[in-house]
Amino acid sequence: MDLSMRSVSFGQDRRDWLGSAHGTDAPVSVTLDVSKFTSGTHYPQGFIKSGIPLGKVTASGKYGPYDNAASDGREVCVGFLFTDQNVVSPRGVASTTVVGSMLLHCFIREAKLPVSIDSAGKADVAGRVVFV
Repeated sequence: MDLSMRSVSFGQDRRDWLGSAHGTDAPVSVTLDVSKFTSGTHYPQGFIKSGIPLGKVTASGKYGPYDNAASDGREVCVGFLFTDQNVVSPRGVASTTVVGSMLLHCFIREAKLPVSIDSAGKADVAGRVVFV
């Protein structure tokens, strides 16, 4: 057991991609498969950014970044990561899975998303997510 003293700093979630508070009172819990995310794109500072569009991996039931070109279930956008999720420990070791929360119904400022979403992804969530 390591009982050495460590210092960890935390930042503030950037949620300027949310168009309103609508839907933020009912996020659902999801398990993220970190191996499906790209460190340079999705977690360059050691955490997966809130606002990432998510798809569900059919084989595992875990979630990864929406990718219309994927063939593992992630080609269907199902929601958006609500809160930043730390995936790298203070010692620099990446987790394989993390638990986060996902918005299924909300208003989104598309220009403020941390990554872009294509028209197919928007069609997947049409009726539940409004892009403003």
